[in-house]
Amino acid sequence: MKVRTPLSQGWTLRLNTDDGIPEGAPPQLAGTTVTARVPGCVHTDLMAADLLADPYLDRNESEAAWVGRADWTYATELPGRETAFERADLVFDGLDTVASVHVAGRLLGRTRNMHRSYRFDVTDLLADGPAPLDVAFTSAYTEAEAVRDALGQRPNSYPEPFNYVRKMACSFGWDWGPTLVTTGVWREPRVEQWSTARLAEVRPQVTVDGDGSGIVEITVDLERTAPGRDRPLRLTATVGDTSSQVTVAPGARTATVIVRAPDVALWWPHGYGAQSLYECAVVLEDSGDRILDAWDRRIGFRTIALDTSQDVHGSAFTLVVNGTPVFARGVNWIPDDVFPTRVTADRYRARLTQAAEAGVDLVRVWGGGIYEDRAFYDICDELGLMVWQDFLFACAAYPEEQPLRSEIEAEARENVARLMPHPSLVLWNGNNENLWGFADWEWEQELAGESWGEGYYLGLLPRVVAQTDPTRPYWAGSPWSGSWEHTPNDPGHGTAHSWEVWNRRDYGDYLTTVPRFVAEFGWQAPPAHATLERALSERPLTADSPGMLHHQKAEDGNGKLNRGLAHHFAQPADFDAWHYLTQLNQARAVATGVEHWRSHWPRCAGTVLWQLNDCWPVTSWAAIDGDARPKTLYFEMRRLYADRLLTIQERDGALLIAGCNQSAATWDTTVTVRRVGAEGAVLAGAEVTLKAAGRSVALEELPRTVAEFGDVRQEFLTADADGLRAVHFACPDREFAYPPASYDVRVSGDGESGVSVTVTVDSLVRDLVLQADRLAPDARTDHGRATLLPGETFTWHVTGWEHPSADAAGAALFCVNGAAGRE
Repeated sequence: MKVRTPLSQGWTLRLNTDDGIPEGAPPQLAGTTVTARVPGCVHTDLMAADLLADPYLDRNESEAAWVGRADWTYATELPGRETAFERADLVFDGLDTVASVHVAGRLLGRTRNMHRSYRFDVTDLLADGPAPLDVAFTSAYTEAEAVRDALGQRPNSYPEPFNYVRKMACSFGWDWGPTLVTTGVWREPRVEQWSTARLAEVRPQVTVDGDGSGIVEITVDLERTAPGRDRPLRLTATVGDTSSQVTVAPGARTATVIVRAPDVALWWPHGYGAQSLYECAVVLEDSGDRILDAWDRRIGFRTIALDTSQDVHGSAFTLVVNGTPVFARGVNWIPDDVFPTRVTADRYRARLTQAAEAGVDLVRVWGGGIYEDRAFYDICDELGLMVWQDFLFACAAYPEEQPLRSEIEAEARENVARLMPHPSLVLWNGNNENLWGFADWEWEQELAGESWGEGYYLGLLPRVVAQTDPTRPYWAGSPWSGSWEHTPNDPGHGTAHSWEVWNRRDYGDYLTTVPRFVAEFGWQAPPAHATLERALSERPLTADSPGMLHHQKAEDGNGKLNRGLAHHFAQPADFDAWHYLTQLNQARAVATGVEHWRSHWPRCAGTVLWQLNDCWPVTSWAAIDGDARPKTLYFEMRRLYADRLLTIQERDGALLIAGCNQSAATWDTTVTVRRVGAEGAVLAGAEVTLKAAGRSVALEELPRTVAEFGDVRQEFLTADADGLRAVHFACPDREFAYPPASYDVRVSGDGESGVSVTVTVDSLVRDLVLQADRLAPDARTDHGRATLLPGETFTWHVTGWEHPSADAAGAALFCVNGAAGRE
């Protein structure tokens, strides 16, 4: 049996000082080594050695810039080879990024791609016992700038040269991320010792037959030793309780085995059914029944199709799982840390569980990050989170010449094969915004005929998917209309990104279009208050302090936040009001879009919020901030992505109740609709019958007696059904005649079992929010905003609050018609 020896111990790190100490580097690094953690990176090793201040705090990021410009060497010792094996390989699943690998002073090879593995034969080098291993890294900047000089400048939405090196693009900075260009051994290396043959690659194609049988066609690539070339082999595959076996002829380097499992239970997305998973194992044996190698994964049986059929509105973009069309309730995923090795399996599970608990059923792995660890996809399989996987290209033109082209092909083939066992993976996507950039951002003129990536997105990548993983759909990019007959971001065809809203327009403009699939949209807000207090030492906190602005990476980000507030609110009175209102405005913006687009199902077949998570403490579009604290948006997303959503919409000048029902059961209910005065008096009311079949939307026009306002500055609408409430105000908050908020706060429970914060209101209270992190840094609550009418009560349940009090709870409550935003 093959033996794997992890190489995670005994590593050291040293700075290359051949050209002197880089400016900004601690002088004590000259001629010394630092204990290194593998997997890891230089930044985290220097922080552990107290040689680098945490770049996530204050403006320390700027003081860490030298790290990414320097050259570094990681070193350890390899174990000696066991003579019982014919072959020993040194295997790296992740080197970040440009490196020369030496064993016992001999150069084994060079690497230039963070996103693929490398394997080196060290059989002879370890024959006499342990041998020193050195991995000498060249700065990614040095490589990228050299490739740029050789191939020519290409358009790029950002100033850094990430499009010339196969590395996590956002480590060079993004409009939500710091510039911390990493170096290191970022996935665990190992020595593998084996004889005769090994499983070089296993590619299971999983399909479902018409009679309910699951079919797994497993193609295996083999690598043989020289003595093993002429030995017969046996390959056994087992799926659940069913096995199949084939004999592999001497000299053969590939084999296929098919397992047919009867009456399989299907895998379904979250909210549609069970996530049934089956163990799939492949065993390679020799003629003497000795196990040479083994492979195992969990698989799931389901069908996936992408409906792009033409209709009166253009062309669809609808995911169809097991024959059921799905409205995708999605989020965009960025790396959860700029230092990816800090993202453990537990951290993946926590973040993805937060997504599932918010009603999310699709996670798009964005193209400026990484192909995530196996644990990410395993957890998505378990939770029923469909995965849309970008190939790693984002916001830039990518040369198609060498040395990039061969690296990109090897990377694509390896990662398609690596990820294809996962039933959660439902779509391969060629790139993020590059087709759009070529067509609409004046790239074509700047390129003047130079290559820019089209050959990857429309040629190489679909060919790799068709050859390797033909059971899944491929889409050339996002946004992409399906062909050059329409502009890539045409909302009537394919996927669309909605960024005029936020960048230039208020979120009311979401209501002017019905894209077929909204793959990106969003609105910014600062992180939780406790996150800001941890990350910034400045006191008092202000919206435009140097530290606050350093943790705002979007172009004119605070200007856009403030202009967005001005559309709706009076000038905030202080920082606390600004913080509350910007988080509220983010939630309202997203709600405006999702409610509108969901009400147009099946014409619109999905929304993918930008973004679920953050990689550090920053003002951004995320629903969960860099310290894992939920913003107001997170709770709003839970309402918006629930199976049943009640909303008031406008069609052709008339107000309607929209009942958006993504559950399988019919939603048959009575909606209580009221027109209410600012002081709380009910001016008109009606009962509206609403019946929405499973996976459908029901629209019912409101009676004119309720829908026709007298004075929009003093009247609003509420709609209530089955514990759900929708509200409709017909003028901006700054114009509405809100009464001063009046409410009573009561606290019950204790810090061990949890605390209930109950508010009873004596007036209209608009968008009341309990910011739990102001109670205690680790405190969490279960609800977001609530709009309450006089006499109503609402309760938040709080955990992680050791010393509860009504006064503290009152100080953590904010509403529109309290102090925030009032003149």
